[in-house]
Formats: sequence, structure tokens, C-alpha cells
Amino acid sequence: MAITIKMQKVSDVPMPNYAHKGDSGVDLYSAEDVVLKPMERKLIPTGLKMAIPYGYEGQVRPKSGLALNHGIGHANSVGTIDSGYRGEIKVPVINLSSESYKIEKGKKIGQMIFAKVEEASFEEVEDLGQTTRNENGFGSTGLN
Repeated sequence: MAITIKMQKVSDVPMPNYAHKGDSGVDLYSAEDVVLKPMERKLIPTGLKMAIPYGYEGQVRPKSGLALNHGIGHANSVGTIDSGYRGEIKVPVINLSSESYKIEKGKKIGQMIFAKVEEASFEEVEDLGQTTRNENGFGSTGLN
């Protein structure tokens, strides 16, 4: 079942779209030309505003081709766009390579996945119960 996302364009950019039937994410595009120097971070506008329905979030994720071929990622890895946000969607991009990279207006800078979210309630308790893991954390299962 598809959800409907109301959108406004604030710049002349392509609308988000699924590149292939069955893809999880829609492509997001840069609304301006930007040059990223090595290890530089910049907030790149997409030229889009969205009304994501209550009970959903938009997850902004990096493009694997940009990461592999050019060292371009997102400074916050996966970004969350909450249902109450109505401003322009912007992507915090970082250049992890040793060369400058030009992001051209209209070129892909990320992808967005829409995910259902549950609202949590919290209950303070004396005991959380036991599990096979308990408090064993980082590296507790080894690498083999």
C-alpha cells in the first residue's frame, strides 16, 4: 500500500522518483551547484518541502555509487525527516576523499525511504529482566 506525500518545489529540481520498480528509496537531487573540498561538509538543499503523514518518517540515506566512486557520504549517515517538519529538505554531505568533488544542480545527492514509526510510552521499572546478552555490548560477540 502506498502512502501519499504532499510536496512543494521551492527550486527547479526533479521530483523524487523510484529509479526501478521495487526500489526502496526515491532519489533526491541537489538544488544548487556546490564544490566540496576534501573532508569538507556542506548542507545541500534539495529544493523540496514535504508533508510526511503522521506515523511515518523520511529517512535520508547516502547513494552507494557516490560513496564508492567519489567518497561522498552524509555527515549524519541516516537523517530523519519527522512528520511535523515543513521546511526545505537539506542533506548534510561530506567529502571523505582526497580530491574536490563538484555536485551539480539536478544531480543525485541522496535517497529517501519512508518508514512507519511507532510512538513509544515509557514505564520506569526496578528490573528489566534477564537475556542471554544482558549488558554485554560492543564487540561482545567477536568477529568470527
